[in-house]
Amino acid sequence: MPGMADQIRYDLLTQQALRAVVRSVLADTATHGALPGDHHFYITFDTKAEGVRISERLLGQYPEEMTIILQHQFWDLDVGDTGFEVGLSFGGIPEKLTVPFEAITGFFDPSVQFGLQFEEVTEGEEAKPAPTLTQDKTAGKKPRTVSSAKSPAIAAPDKVPPPAAAVEPKPDKPAGGGEVVRLDRFRKK
Repeated sequence: MPGMADQIRYDLLTQQALRAVVRSVLADTATHGALPGDHHFYITFDTKAEGVRISERLLGQYPEEMTIILQHQFWDLDVGDTGFEVGLSFGGIPEKLTVPFEAITGFFDPSVQFGLQFEEVTEGEEAKPAPTLTQDKTAGKKPRTVSSAKSPAIAAPDKVPPPAAAVEPKPDKPAGGGEVVRLDRFRKK
């Protein structure tokens, strides 16, 4: 059996590529200053991850994981190579959040039933299953999330409707015609 140094880390490469998708979508949104059509984003991130900057008040409410919604009322979205900053209002109090892409654990756009789920992966550990990707092309269906088994706290910014569906794990075959694709199915065991 080959050693760890002899293996291509497809799990790491996949994570990097899918985080680049999130970066690209956010950068396009920042460039245009608004989201096109009915698009809106649920972004879940680890509040304790290195580089995350949120207020002590929000950290007290969301000590491990938090989901923000970028829809109508956000400002100063600035996307860099390693993360993004955005202004949102929580309970009438404006907040500036800084989130590195590496801290993101989930990304979901319910308008097109597209979601990504990320797991923590480091260079030195054994390869884990690749992140999951969900896409349901059936318009008008109730959104579903592709979050980790632990449900994140959802911090809905002011004047943004609450999530249409509870944050529940849907690991294998979501309802509504979509299918979760797990790249580890194709690896030799």
